[in-house]
Amino acid sequence: MSKVDLKSLTLSELKSLRTRVEGAIARHEKKKKSEALAAVKAKAKEMGFSLEELAGAKKDAPKTAKKSKPKSVPRKPTHRHPDDASKTWSGRGARPKWLKEELASGKQLSDFAV
Repeated sequence: MSKVDLKSLTLSELKSLRTRVEGAIARHEKKKKSEALAAVKAKAKEMGFSLEELAGAKKDAPKTAKKSKPKSVPRKPTHRHPDDASKTWSGRGARPKWLKEELASGKQLSDFAV
């Protein structure tokens, strides 16, 4: 293997070298994968199986149903506006604007409990 002085190469020469190196790596990986596949096929054949039989073995296993997330149930209101009964809060999540305003005016959270 010859050594290349990378510092003496121009940018275009470095890019060309990179392209050639990436191509060589891809060819080498492809060759190694082919060799590995051939070896696995030979071993499977030696044991009386085809590679497809071995790879398909998982597909024959029964599939388990995915567990679904329980549907959220609307919570009962724990706090209600004293003047407008349609304005409620279940105590979960961010406090609604009306409740923040009431608390800012000096009222207590317990004043709105249902």
